[in-house]
Amino acid sequence: MNADIPPERPVRRYRRGRAHRLENIVMSALVRLGLIPHSYLLTTRGRRTGRPRSNPVTVVEHDGHRWLVAPYGAVPWVHNARAAGVVRLTRRCTTRSYTVEEVSAREAGPVLARYVAVASAARGYFRADPGAPAAEFEKEAGLHPVFRLTEVPERGGE
Repeated sequence: MNADIPPERPVRRYRRGRAHRLENIVMSALVRLGLIPHSYLLTTRGRRTGRPRSNPVTVVEHDGHRWLVAPYGAVPWVHNARAAGVVRLTRRCTTRSYTVEEVSAREAGPVLARYVAVASAARGYFRADPGAPAAEFEKEAGLHPVFRLTEVPERGGE
């Protein structure tokens, strides 16, 4: 082993514990009220049941776009968003629909770097440190899906 190469930092794994449901309920209420910066209530349609599923998420802005990041990997909302291609985001009683487009590792790198800068609670799930170059985050893009959000115009008067 080369002494010049630092060992990889261990990364936390996301596990839904018993408190997960209660935590989501509390966080969802705080997000709906707009009390948590950068946070929204994400609603996806269940790919198997067709029922709406909601989770609090952090949305980042980078390079003139809004981005949805899955810091814990391909969790159920990621599979639902991929299948539907459309999600809804709610904050302060305002809901908007967005199409989602999963992006390449190269495009995801700078977005992940921005995400880690604003979502401090998720930092333990990344090997790259805050402030690391985007290339370090590109290496992790396969573990943290990134979606470009494009707002769906509301239909009026139909």
